[in-house]
Order: sequence, then C-alpha cells, then structure tokens
Amino acid sequence: MKNTDTNKPLVCVIDDDAEVRGSLDALLRSADFRVGTFASPDEFMACDEADSAACLILDVRLKNADGLEFQQALLEADARVPVILITGHGDIPMTVRGMKAGAVDFLAKPFVDDALLTAVSEAVKRDQERRAREHTDDSLKALYASLTPRERDVMGLVTAGLMNKQIAAKLALSEVTVKIHRGNLMRKMRAPSLADLVRMAETLGVRDSGAARYGHA
Repeated sequence: MKNTDTNKPLVCVIDDDAEVRGSLDALLRSADFRVGTFASPDEFMACDEADSAACLILDVRLKNADGLEFQQALLEADARVPVILITGHGDIPMTVRGMKAGAVDFLAKPFVDDALLTAVSEAVKRDQERRAREHTDDSLKALYASLTPRERDVMGLVTAGLMNKQIAAKLALSEVTVKIHRGNLMRKMRAPSLADLVRMAETLGVRDSGAARYGHA
C-alpha cells in the first residue's frame, strides 16, 4: 500500500476482483485521496493503517468472505470506519441489511464514478466529524482528570443545579470553601460560564452522577 501524503484521507477498498480494485484505485487517486486496496477482509485487518481509514468501500460478495458479515463484525468491534457497500448481485433485503448496519451508501455495479465519489465524500465528512468529536471528548476527559476528588464533587452538584449554600451543606464544607473549589474547577475545566460547564458535564456524564450520589433529583 502506497502512502505518499498522510494529510489526505485514506480510502480503503476490499474487492476480490483485481480489475475492480485497479479501477477504483485510479478513480480515487484522481480525486486526491490516498488509497489502499485489499483482496479480502483479512488483508485489510492486517494493514497497519486500517484504523486510520476514513472510508471503506466493501464488496458484499467476496470469494472467501461475506461483506455484510464483515460489516457487522466491524460494528460489533466498535470499528467506526464509514462503509460504502458495492455489489454486482444486490437485492432489496441485502440493501436494507447493509443500510441498517450503518452503511453510507449501497451501490450496484457498474456504478457511475460521480455516484461513488459523492458517497466517498460523505463518508469522509462523517469520519472527520466523528474524529473531531472524539478529540473534544478526550480533551475534556483530560481536563476532568486534573480535578481533585472534592472539585469533582462540587462540579457534579453545581452542574446539577445546586446553589453554593446547598453544596456546602451536602459536603459539610463552608460556603467560602465551596466557592474556592468552584473557581478552581471552572479554571481547570477552562469553562467560561456555568452553561459551558453544564455542557461539559453532560458530555462527560458527571452531571447526573453527581446529583444521584448526593441525593438531589
């Protein structure tokens, strides 16, 4: 697999027909994508860059594998690469099954080049959005990990809607101490406002847990 520019989205193709792989490789490279082509799911999974694929074009009927079963296996393994299914022997039940499993599109061979490129562009867009969300989530988790246990307690109760006086009573602290913890956690979480902190807590799943832990509905 040739990797000449790692800044370009990587589109992978699994098809047991060498001619199809070659034509798709040429088409995708002409559209400025990096491309990896594979004759089987096993070859794809053995590739070091499989996890970085922004799109997977997957033939439904392979010589020694079932494309739909492989799509399902990816889903169950939480591999979130957007999948475009292609086949020369499609039917409605097959299409429905693939789309229910999250396929971006299901294209019957021979397909128009523009239709495939449109589907690939949509898949790459979805992948970029997912990776951006995951990066944001990871950054939030790192900020939350920097809080002390007491600051986490205060954050859970603040974002559950409690006032400083109520938090002080629940945690057996002075109101001044609560204010100090609150100021520290706002700074560490880089939250410009309480509304921002609440959104962060919802993303992290700590808002409801804080309320439940201290008996606030």
